[in-house]
Amino acid sequence: MAEPKTQKTKASVPALIAAVEDETRRKDAKTVDKMLRKITGEKPAMWGPTIIGYGEYDGATGKWPRIGFSPRKANLVLYMMDGYENEPLMKKLGKHKTGRSCLYINKLADVDEAVLHQLAAKSWKAMAKKYPE
Repeated sequence: MAEPKTQKTKASVPALIAAVEDETRRKDAKTVDKMLRKITGEKPAMWGPTIIGYGEYDGATGKWPRIGFSPRKANLVLYMMDGYENEPLMKKLGKHKTGRSCLYINKLADVDEAVLHQLAAKSWKAMAKKYPE
């Protein structure tokens, strides 16, 4: 089995967030980081050059963060449990797009942060159940 391209690194999470050019995206990244720290109880780590991950699990393709996000130029991307698209809370979230295990948000102002918190907490619990430590 080949190692995944995205590996945990020693790079600085605060440095990545501070380097986000767009002020709104940078503030949103700080908010999401704070939320995920609270939900997970984990200190974040960098995965590859742009993914901020919390916890880790050993899946079929190697080690990955249990939950994470990336403050990209185009959108804020949250990496959550696969299959959440059918979650009823998604209808209450607000403006977003989805990909397999990616939730794309332009800015936090577009979504209900309480619903986002619930979704992230459910994803964290589901991952812990699916991949116990």
